[in-house]
Amino acid sequence: MRTILVLNSKGGSGKTTIATNIAGFFADRGQAVALADFDPQHSSLDWLAARESDRPEIKGIDAAGHGLRVPSGIDVVVIDAPAATHGEDLGSLVRRAQTIVIPVIPSPIDVRAAEHFLAELMAVRVIEKHEVKVATVANRAREGTQATVELDEYLEQIKLPNGRKLPFLANLRSSVNYLRAAERGLSIFEFAPMATMPDREYWAPVTKWLTSTRSLPE
Repeated sequence: MRTILVLNSKGGSGKTTIATNIAGFFADRGQAVALADFDPQHSSLDWLAARESDRPEIKGIDAAGHGLRVPSGIDVVVIDAPAATHGEDLGSLVRRAQTIVIPVIPSPIDVRAAEHFLAELMAVRVIEKHEVKVATVANRAREGTQATVELDEYLEQIKLPNGRKLPFLANLRSSVNYLRAAERGLSIFEFAPMATMPDREYWAPVTKWLTSTRSLPE
């Protein structure tokens, strides 16, 4: 079973948007998907509640209230982590994952918060032992802005404990399509391709990585 954790201790980084679109991507490919919501606000479960019944099913898991109990027959579990995850809670979540995607938005406050969070994350034992694969994405980016340029430069230079470069996958632009998708419990991958083509192109490096062995522990 594939387990993908969307994680950042800073609130407002767009974890739910990333998690729901990853879940929708795999569901649209015909895989049995569960979306585990560890956030007490239940944003991912609210997204699922708006999902149309004729769309590929995604099982919702209230992990904040009842723990991570995955139904049988699931191929992919996407975990939407809560904000302010540190210490033992951070270690417990990370140990459940094969793959971690960290969204960071382009603002000085978020970049500084990411620096502290990534330092803490890299000290988690399973990360040090390379038992979990980690990558970052720039989220809600606006092309050509100074904040986006500075975020890209920061994410490009981060290294893993073994000295290798931490993969920086993509610059996901700010788009009204994410709002339209969220209103209907959909991902951008479940609209007509031409309607979300630019967004799909920005996501291409992310989905390519997630569907490759490079995103799985060795």
